[in-house]
Amino acid sequence: MSESVTLPALGESVTEGTVTRWLKQVGESVEVDEPLLEVSTDKVDTEIPSPIAGVIEEILVQEDETVEVGAELVRIGDGSGSGSSGSEPAPEPEEADQAPIRSDPEPAPTQVSDAGPEEDVDAGSSYSEPTPEEEVAPAASQEPEPVPSSEAPVGSDRPAAQAPAAPPAPAQQAPAPSAPSAPSAPSAPSAPAEGGGSHAAAPYVTPIVRKLAHDRGVDLATITGSGVGGRIRKEDVIAAAEAQAPAAAPAPAAAAAAPAKPVEPSPLRGTTVKMSRLRKVVAERAVVSMQSTAQLTTVVEADVTAVAKLRGQVKDEFLAKTGQKLSFLPFFALAAVEALQQYPIINATVDGDSIVYPDTENVSIAVDTERGLLTPVIRNAGGRSIADLAAQIADLASRTRDNKLKPDELAGGTFTLTNTGSRGALFDTPLVFLPQVAILGTGAVVKKPAIVATADGGESIAIRSTVYLALSYDHRIVDGADAARFLTAVKQRLEGGDFRGSLGI
Repeated sequence: MSESVTLPALGESVTEGTVTRWLKQVGESVEVDEPLLEVSTDKVDTEIPSPIAGVIEEILVQEDETVEVGAELVRIGDGSGSGSSGSEPAPEPEEADQAPIRSDPEPAPTQVSDAGPEEDVDAGSSYSEPTPEEEVAPAASQEPEPVPSSEAPVGSDRPAAQAPAAPPAPAQQAPAPSAPSAPSAPSAPSAPAEGGGSHAAAPYVTPIVRKLAHDRGVDLATITGSGVGGRIRKEDVIAAAEAQAPAAAPAPAAAAAAPAKPVEPSPLRGTTVKMSRLRKVVAERAVVSMQSTAQLTTVVEADVTAVAKLRGQVKDEFLAKTGQKLSFLPFFALAAVEALQQYPIINATVDGDSIVYPDTENVSIAVDTERGLLTPVIRNAGGRSIADLAAQIADLASRTRDNKLKPDELAGGTFTLTNTGSRGALFDTPLVFLPQVAILGTGAVVKKPAIVATADGGESIAIRSTVYLALSYDHRIVDGADAARFLTAVKQRLEGGDFRGSLGI
């Protein structure tokens, strides 16, 4: 006796699905709720669990076949045998051998979560603020490599190819150049930073002079300035560089000794693959949206120093109480939702010649997956706390990547938030997908000098954390003034930084 498993209803608007991969083969046993196959729809890719336990006796729908909801997919029995089980054993080893090959590309998305060091589990919603220390760290880790590599091979290769009298010479020469050259290169730039902070008499050095000293390989701590108050001038750096020119000659050789990391080419080079069903649907929707709407983008820059400061103060407590890392994205989401409530035209949709204003803010969050960009929805986002939004984002992102989303969780969004800064982009012009009329792209949060007002009413230059906010919108119902008002509201909310009462912890 065997029982048929049919394609279940995967959502209100889903009528068919395409079998993308069988996770079980004929002759294999399956338990209740164990994943049986993967199905792709125009909404989502998902796994179909087995409703019964038993042995796979016959697969009725092959991979890449599209069937209607309710169609028979597979027959599962007690393993006593069936008409088809006798004809399938031969291909079974090949299928089993191919299964690991098909699953090889799956680990690739692990690099997605590496993009945001400590910000968020969602690669589509993590932010990183590159600092000089982070940029220097990789270089520093590569410097010790030339020292052992220059000693080991020299000692092992030379004796086999040279006369008996020759070994003492290279053995004495090898350490000589490597010992002074390797440590001297990195010590030069670090000395001014430490020296400048430890000596009270150290004069102020302008950025131009500091850069010139760096380019010429001059240690500022060794220079006596000829300017007013002992200030170091460009002339002093140039003179010092000329004086140490002979000694500085080995520096380029030391820098050149660090080999460039080899580039690993993608295995997709030189191949041709079919578009997945999801990619086809996204492509069709993108073209229709562009042809049916009048899209343009407005960009503002926001100073999020206050948010960054608050985040730094509470992120440990936030993690301890919620189990979630605190990224910038929940702050952006909260500010955007509040602005949507003030300017509902950004949250509206077009129905013929009518404008529909929803009574809730359902925010779609763009999530980057190996299958493409998906946008699960946070429903009723208005009134949620930072902790609630962070939990919703993390949960949706995780289940999106694991194919655990239900199709209905990808429907009903009224506005989209996409974190284009998760890959380091300053900003872009995101695409609005119908029926929505707007999408907000948040760029990378970066530190840079900016002009700020001082307490005495003057102005000063300070290091600030800033981000670009790019709003793409449908000009059929949203005017540039509407977009500007919305972005200004988001900008002012972020720059105010008054989120402590909205943390929810």
